[in-house]
Amino acid sequence: MAILEVRNLTKHFDGITAVHEVSFSVMQGETYAIIGPNGAGKTTTFNLISGILPADHGEIFFRGMHITGRKPHEIALCGMVRTFQTINLFDSMSVLDNVKVGCHSRATSSVLSAAFRTRTFYREEAVMTQTARDALKLLGMDDHAHVMVGDLPFGQQRLVDIARALAGKPVLMMLDEPAAGLNAQERTDLMSVIATLKRQGMTIMLIEHDMELIMDIADRITVLDQGNKIAEGTPEEVQQNQKVIAAYLGEDEELSFNTDHTNGGSTKLAR
Repeated sequence: MAILEVRNLTKHFDGITAVHEVSFSVMQGETYAIIGPNGAGKTTTFNLISGILPADHGEIFFRGMHITGRKPHEIALCGMVRTFQTINLFDSMSVLDNVKVGCHSRATSSVLSAAFRTRTFYREEAVMTQTARDALKLLGMDDHAHVMVGDLPFGQQRLVDIARALAGKPVLMMLDEPAAGLNAQERTDLMSVIATLKRQGMTIMLIEHDMELIMDIADRITVLDQGNKIAEGTPEEVQQNQKVIAAYLGEDEELSFNTDHTNGGSTKLAR
């Protein structure tokens, strides 16, 4: 069953079409990737789906609900949460407190409850703390709960960012280039996290330039080029698609995914 349906999504910027009539469906429990060359419209598509940008045309359905035009916090409350390529954590706050921020979209306590420290406030605060700890434990970061985020290496900050998204209790998580800037070990840890989330029934969408990672974890892939959808299918089908090969290489040659171990394990498209 489709958890997300995108129909004819279109976005223009100053006369330039960033996304043109893009349609696809994401099934419950699958890992779905959106790839494409730089400037293909991947992040714009994410921004449209998550409500960061309004669509000029098209419709978005999530869990059967029409969410086109809804605000980001409304979409998050429906169960769709995202991360961004640029990590925006609070360096002077602890890991635990950063993750608890992800719980606040579901908080019900009033400002007065917080000001007067009512029993309702303390009860909800305890729930948020446990939710944050559970998210950190799932990602193997529970031992770092009281460490200042600014003292963590980049790869662990990325995991805290994902834990914060998990604290919002999503049923679909959107990850925008989660492997960007990670070294080989951090990348392996990330793949393990994504595999764990999938085993627990999480539906995952991701944008990623690491083609080896995509080939390893994605069930299906949509390929964008200059705002247009040019292919969709399994990793194997996409790898052999001539339009995809031409978009990446500019000519019809065999597309493969090779790892450059001299550059932190990054993957290059090879001829």
